[in-house]
Amino acid sequence: MKILYIETSSKNCSVAISDDENLLCVCEEVSENYKQSESLHSFVEWALEGAGISIKEIEAVSLGRGPGSYTGLRIGASSAKGFCYGLKVPLVAINSMESMIAPFLGENYDFIVPLIDARRMEVYTAVYDGETGEEVVPTEAKVLDEHSFEELKDKKILFIGDGAAKTKEIIQFPNAEYNENIYPSAQYLIKNTLRKIEQKDFEDIAYFEPFYLKDFHGVKKKKSED
Repeated sequence: MKILYIETSSKNCSVAISDDENLLCVCEEVSENYKQSESLHSFVEWALEGAGISIKEIEAVSLGRGPGSYTGLRIGASSAKGFCYGLKVPLVAINSMESMIAPFLGENYDFIVPLIDARRMEVYTAVYDGETGEEVVPTEAKVLDEHSFEELKDKKILFIGDGAAKTKEIIQFPNAEYNENIYPSAQYLIKNTLRKIEQKDFEDIAYFEPFYLKDFHGVKKKKSED
């Protein structure tokens, strides 16, 4: 089964294609300027070319559903829905944090904590078992302070993501490691996507919304005085 994966929740615009569990191609780029709107469809074309298949051969689309960048998630979701409608294939949605922890499972950590940078001292985070990848603490928006994750301080923990840098400034646990250069990636959506496909756990394309976690707050323009 050939599957298209899209992950646009962070600074990493990422596209991958697999044939069942076999990764055929990945195309991604981390940009401080969030280039999803200008890069995503080019990346899809390049990934298809690299995989040596046509878009008509895609049998399902998997999307990193967030949390993360509101604009990035909106762009990724719109594209994923468009492909599903056009190709008449199902949509699978995976928590983007699951793709962050995937490369580190089974590496002798008690817990893996992804941290997506939000405003000021806030992060989007969750806690996962370092061996099984099971979610121990659900995804939440968390304001960091010196008591954050205190229940884990004696465990071997890996903090990952672009929120790890400011976490390290506040929290210094004896057995903690920090890696801030980790972003959600489409290539690590494969395992959980195949599990959902086997369970026929598909999204309703018409009503699907990304996992924004928080409402979007735009800047209101000041009304001009008469």
